Amino acid sequence: MRFMVLARRNFKEMYRSPLHISLTIGLPIPLMLVLYAIGGDDVRALAPTFLVPGIILFGFALLTDSAGMILAQDREKALLSRLLTAPLRATDFIAAYSLPYIPVALLHIILVFVIGALLGLEIYGNLGYVFLILFVMSIGYIGMGMILGSLFTYTQAPIVWIVVMLLTVFGGAWMDLEEIGGGIKTVMDFFPFTHALDASRDVMEHGVGFRCIAADFYWVLGYTIAFFAIGVFLFRRRMVE
Repeated sequence: MRFMVLARRNFKEMYRSPLHISLTIGLPIPLMLVLYAIGGDDVRALAPTFLVPGIILFGFALLTDSAGMILAQDREKALLSRLLTAPLRATDFIAAYSLPYIPVALLHIILVFVIGALLGLEIYGNLGYVFLILFVMSIGYIGMGMILGSLFTYTQAPIVWIVVMLLTVFGGAWMDLEEIGGGIKTVMDFFPFTHALDASRDVMEHGVGFRCIAADFYWVLGYTIAFFAIGVFLFRRRMVE
């Protein structure tokens, strides 16, 4: 696979600039500890079972910024112009820029679950379903990073990323949308973040099976595919400009 050469380069580039990765893995943990300390198990929205999926998605939003910034930075350099002469398709480039972030997403998921377990996290359903939902959602966030990197400049990408962060938070990352209700819940239901959180929490808190969360899962999967399709389309346009 020819794109692996570029993917290995991007691995090295990512670890040469560890700030974003450190934030992705390091920042959500103290945030979860602070939120848990506020209410502990006495408040559902601040209990470990509720917090863990939201904190994981919060970290994924930081990952979107990191993925988008590296692609945007390379687009503005002569490096990517030279790379475009290689026999690679737009899908190869998007794959090469996405692949380095998958291990980071996996590490983030595991670390948050470990900290959650230390805080008393209880999982009544199949952990594999929870992992599947969150992993697919992580790929979706990386796909959003590819959109940002393909569409915006290095200085513009962080501004647009703020929208992703707000959608994550208001999608129910650490607030119970069922209690808020109204227009916010109606709007957020159109995005995949709420569905990923609802499905994860239903499995963890109520032990439901896949059939009960299938609609939410396919909603997340559909958005993930769409994000990458849009990213490839936008990058292909950049290739011919």
